[in-house]
Amino acid sequence: MSSWDQHIRGFLSYLLYEKGLSPHSVAAYERDVRKLVEFLSLTEPTPAPEVVRPDDLRDFFTRLGELGIAPASRARILSGLRAFFKYLLLEDRISTNPAALLDTIKTGRSIPSVLRVDEIQAMLDAIDLSTDHGTRDRAMLETLYACGLRVSELIGLRLSHYFPEAELIRVIGKNNKERIIPIGRDAIKYIGLYLEGVRMHMTNIDPKHEDFLFLNRRGKKLSRVYVFTLVKDLARRAGIEKNVSPHTFRHSFATHLIEGGAHLKAVQDLLGHESIITTEIYTHLDLAYLRDTLLRFHPMHRTGAHSQSPDTDHIN
Repeated sequence: MSSWDQHIRGFLSYLLYEKGLSPHSVAAYERDVRKLVEFLSLTEPTPAPEVVRPDDLRDFFTRLGELGIAPASRARILSGLRAFFKYLLLEDRISTNPAALLDTIKTGRSIPSVLRVDEIQAMLDAIDLSTDHGTRDRAMLETLYACGLRVSELIGLRLSHYFPEAELIRVIGKNNKERIIPIGRDAIKYIGLYLEGVRMHMTNIDPKHEDFLFLNRRGKKLSRVYVFTLVKDLARRAGIEKNVSPHTFRHSFATHLIEGGAHLKAVQDLLGHESIITTEIYTHLDLAYLRDTLLRFHPMHRTGAHSQSPDTDHIN
């Protein structure tokens, strides 16, 4: 199996099981990546995914234009390639995303799905705490939402990086970058129930995995697929029809902070985003909150000079 085939298979599994895309969408992503592979195969030797350069991709898109591929289709292909190389970044196969540097095709940013606080609570309440794995799962999802973690950061969280007395955790994020995140008291409560009521009684913990906080029944580190399946099942049991994945908890964490008035730079640091631009996607998610802020505090609106809303006539 070539390195391209190996990485593409991993990418498709990631889209299907972690991102929750439909088989139809996953197949479209595969076609886009395969188009690039076909183009690169004209070069001897064919460049491996790890050494693809922005210039290689520019040549590819130039060729697509020469073939008469419509701008909208080229933009879709670019989006697919960005997702593929972003996956390689997540897997630490590359250090930079060559597709991220292309600016010849304009693409819009997608709006992430977000859960309301009551929807998150409904999912948490759907967990059966009478079972050992239910106690663990409640602790995991409390932590996922309380800290805005990526699923890879959640399953990689270590006992030695958990400081309940200080209400902090140490997280190893993308490219092995570390950050310290406050952890809420509810999460600490359920982690304590798991550690004292479940984990301390496990007799089959793999020595290589004993420092991981959350373990499966075989005493080993949990998989991304398990967390994805758990979240999907809980959303179904809670009657939530949105497309929910573990990453939805991270989106919701960020959105709820922004809605509550948190500074964008603080949210960026909590999420571990290198660029503030990545975090800014969350600022559009509560237009009613922004409108209310404008009406209450902008001097022109406060005087009523330009307000057409009868609900704000009393604001002076």
